[in-house]
Amino acid sequence: MLWQDYLMPATVGEALSLLASYRGEARVVAGGTDLILEIQQGHRPPVKALVDVTRIAGANQIRREGDHIVLGCGVTHTMIVESALIQQYGTALAEGCGVIGGPQVRNVGTLAGNIAHALPAGDGTISLLALAGEAQVSRLKTLKVLETMQVWVPLEKLYLGPGKSLVDQTCEIISALRFIPTGVWEASAFARIMRPQGVALPILCMAVRLGLEVGRHPDPVIAAVRIAVGPVAPTPYRARATEEFFVGKPATAETVEAAIPVLLNECHPRTSAHRSTLEYRREMLSVLLRRAIGTAMKRAMA
Repeated sequence: MLWQDYLMPATVGEALSLLASYRGEARVVAGGTDLILEIQQGHRPPVKALVDVTRIAGANQIRREGDHIVLGCGVTHTMIVESALIQQYGTALAEGCGVIGGPQVRNVGTLAGNIAHALPAGDGTISLLALAGEAQVSRLKTLKVLETMQVWVPLEKLYLGPGKSLVDQTCEIISALRFIPTGVWEASAFARIMRPQGVALPILCMAVRLGLEVGRHPDPVIAAVRIAVGPVAPTPYRARATEEFFVGKPATAETVEAAIPVLLNECHPRTSAHRSTLEYRREMLSVLLRRAIGTAMKRAMA
């Protein structure tokens, strides 16, 4: 028996109180594409209860809320790929989630679940990091009153190491995700290198969010850029030195070529038995930068 009870709360507060009642022996589950497999394969011990958050009110919604696009904790990769809001205002996220697993995995797996799993190369995670995404972490203020406390946390702060999250899944829930949509003269893009056969882990992936300044110079100038890469570090990586290099420079292919040495100097991939060699990954970093930045530039100018 992998678990004893399977619980389906209707609210965040109910989910948190259920977690509390099992005193550390319950776990949050959404699609279960990571957690249940790990329990089945013996990588995690069986649990007393699984608390399914996909029936929480609003969990399966993608919506505009003030200045943000908000995704509920039960939003699947397929929902993201098919969302007109994400396609238009967070294109990199739709592209990243579109290459995760196969259709069956995308139909049940959730972006919030992938983020809670805290691996350094999740395609949707890398895309949301480039979009300056945040996660809403919910927990109980006190067990006596059962009052819920919710805090928005920048995505990159949630990662402590491979598979290690700031979120304590025995008493906390990632209840929502959000990002500011791209605007005029802004765009995002995602690129991935993977083995050609079927469902595979990414050898490398990269996502870019880019904003241009147009009209004051002969060519459009890069006013702002965020570049996220994985796996080149124990956590999803922001290429900050490369970002800094791009700002203020013309949005041209020559600028991209000049940025490649900066990227290679700050990113440190390693040889992986399941992915590729260090040398191959370093070659592919330049390929991904050309693809992701080049595509984002074209979209921002369209």
